Amino acid sequence: MKRISLLAMLVVFGVTSSNAQTKSKEKKATKAVATKVETLKTPALDGAGMIYENETIDYGTIPHNAEGTREFVLTNNGNKPLVIESTQGSCGCTVPTKPEKPIQPGEKGIIKVHYATDRVGQFTKTVTVKSNAVGQETKVLTIKGNVLPDAPVATPASTELK
Repeated sequence: MKRISLLAMLVVFGVTSSNAQTKSKEKKATKAVATKVETLKTPALDGAGMIYENETIDYGTIPHNAEGTREFVLTNNGNKPLVIESTQGSCGCTVPTKPEKPIQPGEKGIIKVHYATDRVGQFTKTVTVKSNAVGQETKVLTIKGNVLPDAPVATPASTELK
């Protein structure tokens, strides 16, 4: 009888302890998410700032002459308008387009990039962004991918007469 009651107490204690730890982890995770959301809501900088959704765009493997336009999305996390002064591709095959109007605090902006997909093979190119962002006056973004060659054209097999 003593063994059964001891075993029952150990089981109850074990379940209680594991639930307490799970709830503690859930509270920590909830608090971390809430902090992250608050950080995104409130301007972190005194001045213009920018946070990119992605600083690298991977085109993956694409066919020859495929659509080569992609977008870098950014958010002004400062308290003053963000002005993108210029965007420059690392070569003539990479052509970026900057937003013409200032990006207001908390708003999103888009930098479009067109890669010339008539060039076959792997590529890694950069786009240099110059702005009034505090601490990020110059930012380098990357595009990469692989352009496949056209499939060879099948020619009819020659037949020999015997």
